[in-house]
Amino acid sequence: MLANNQIQKLYARSNYTPYRVSSFRRYLSSFCSLSRSSFINWIALLLTVIIILRLIFLNTFSNNFLMEQMNSRVLRNVEITAMRGTISDRNGNPLAVSSPVASIWADPSALDQLTAKQIKDLAKILGMKISELNNKLNEKHRTFVYIKRAVSPQQAALIKQLAIPGVYSIQEFKRFYPNGEVTAHVVGFNNVDDKGAEGIEYANNNILLGHNGLQHIIRDRQGDVVEDVGATKEAQDGQNVQLSIDNRIQYIAYSALKNQVINFKAKGGSSIVLDAKTGEVLAMANFPTYNPNNRVGVSLDKLRNRAAIDIYEPGSTIKPFIVAKAINDGKVTANTIFSTKPYKIGPKLIRDVHDSDFLSVSQIIQKSSDVGVSKIAMMYKPKDLWAYDTDIGFGQKVGTNFPGEAKGILLPYKKWYPLDQASMSFGYAISVSLLQMARAYTLFTNDGCLLPINFYKNNTLNNSTNEKCVQVISSRTAAIMRNILMEATDSDAGGTGIKAQVDGYTIAGKTGTAHKAKKNGYYADKYVGSFVGFAPAKNPKIIVAVMLDEPHGNYFGGVVAAPVFSQIVASALPLLGVKPDKVSK
Repeated sequence: MLANNQIQKLYARSNYTPYRVSSFRRYLSSFCSLSRSSFINWIALLLTVIIILRLIFLNTFSNNFLMEQMNSRVLRNVEITAMRGTISDRNGNPLAVSSPVASIWADPSALDQLTAKQIKDLAKILGMKISELNNKLNEKHRTFVYIKRAVSPQQAALIKQLAIPGVYSIQEFKRFYPNGEVTAHVVGFNNVDDKGAEGIEYANNNILLGHNGLQHIIRDRQGDVVEDVGATKEAQDGQNVQLSIDNRIQYIAYSALKNQVINFKAKGGSSIVLDAKTGEVLAMANFPTYNPNNRVGVSLDKLRNRAAIDIYEPGSTIKPFIVAKAINDGKVTANTIFSTKPYKIGPKLIRDVHDSDFLSVSQIIQKSSDVGVSKIAMMYKPKDLWAYDTDIGFGQKVGTNFPGEAKGILLPYKKWYPLDQASMSFGYAISVSLLQMARAYTLFTNDGCLLPINFYKNNTLNNSTNEKCVQVISSRTAAIMRNILMEATDSDAGGTGIKAQVDGYTIAGKTGTAHKAKKNGYYADKYVGSFVGFAPAKNPKIIVAVMLDEPHGNYFGGVVAAPVFSQIVASALPLLGVKPDKVSK
């Protein structure tokens, strides 16, 4: 048996070992617990530092980027459309005004949740094909796209009721033309962006347009406007433009022309009324025409401003100018006699519609003699006549800057053959616009001084390259020509323009009839009939020019154009306060 002391040692040894193991385990457990806590703390500290550094980075280096991202989601610049200036006639009557309308636009990037029903409803209200609407809404890279411009208030209200996030309306302006087709070719029209496309709208687009403004708005997550931050740039409305056109005379000129074009089944026609002393355009009408408020299906032929951009051979309306030069230069007097029997220039026989043996210079105009006026023209060298025609304004633009204004055709004198020179004297081998012819007659109404032409009252927006009148013939010659042109419309004198007469007023003018040109010569059965004159003849107030293109049944200017002149003058002069000056016989 073991001794007691050995037993005690064994017992003590056995007790010591469990104690050491337990302590180690307790220490290890404590250390592990402490390590996990520290590790977590260190991780937390590290994450905190990372977050702080990220915040510092975002608030310093990436601040602009974040602001841009935020603004793109909640802020938007909305354009404030400027109102286009009004166009009015000389008496302040509106010819073109702007009315506020709604235009529908969308943010395709915000339309991910758009349903098929919403697309169908939207297309139905706007009168669009679903495929067309989808094409616009599928441009996901864009944040702004027009769906439809200038919709009706009813359509805009219905779309608002749909409450589709990402589909909005903005205010724009739509042009309205109170006179419709009557002033269409003068005023012109605007395109869908409300910018001038024709006529005065185009010529003065920069003045009328104004400058759009900008406005900040804040949107919520659904895209709805929750706050109007305010305008960052105020819109500046366009300037108003006042024309020289008289709305009343414009209507008279248009109505008289329209009726005559229809009556003679003409291809078209034009009429112009000028102030005889200032050169202001009181009326310029064309037919056929169009309604600028609804141009759907309008042909290019109807859009043409024939009076300004079409050119034609003027026929006998040009004869007074050759006679005026010869009188002014002292080569002839009103009573100088010429043989007017048919004669040849080269292979061409020059003859009159009604042959006469002899006519005075006055009678050459009254009877509209091609023979007589050509003999007067042949008294000059080509260079001298070319310079004179150029001084009158032929072969060059009138200078109003009206869109499409024609310069006509006046060949260089070095290319003239004798037949060309003779033909130009009675209105062939030269082409003009009706606007040029009307202006040329200011020589006779303004004491021999050729007036600049403008479309603005009191020359307030003079775009003319010729600001002053140009003295071409003497005032004495102009007075003589007024008397000769009076006789050309006098039935007692046997004038060709007797249908231009107006009760109570003296009138003066000249008829013109010309075959229409084609590629190799002239049409045998296509004509231009015209008349240019002024009234009252003794103290002219207005010049009226009328042209009908391809009238049927009768084509003489004295029959198809002179009556239009008469109707315009008979109504316009009383409106202008001009008292009758004709002495009853």
